[in-house]
Amino acid sequence: MKLIDYQDSRPIYEQIVENFKVQIFKGILQPDDQMPSVRSLSMELSTNPNTVQKAYAELERQGFIYTVKGRGNFVKDSSGMLMANKKEELIKAVLDLFVEAKEIGIPIEELVKEIKTRLGDDMKIKENRHD
Repeated sequence: MKLIDYQDSRPIYEQIVENFKVQIFKGILQPDDQMPSVRSLSMELSTNPNTVQKAYAELERQGFIYTVKGRGNFVKDSSGMLMANKKEELIKAVLDLFVEAKEIGIPIEELVKEIKTRLGDDMKIKENRHD
């Protein structure tokens, strides 16, 4: 998985954090899996070790990983709680968008219909790519 996009305006450490979170949510990284060492990941990404360390500190602060002194960083076994939190965060974001749409006069039903149509088209495109 590509961790850094140099065209992305976000800081590199944020991109690393987001990509590891996606890997954890998708189950690519399982509880107690060891994370790459700071040194090896920084060499692989051609970035400063402090950047990787900052990303790991943020992942730990958010509850995605834990550190074992002298052994490294590991994926935390709290994916259920993290997934529930992420789901709630996404629902809140969608609700905020619906409120904004309603405030500017876009009927919710119209918005939902358009989203379903576009999601349907996206799903068809993705299915065709796998053929």
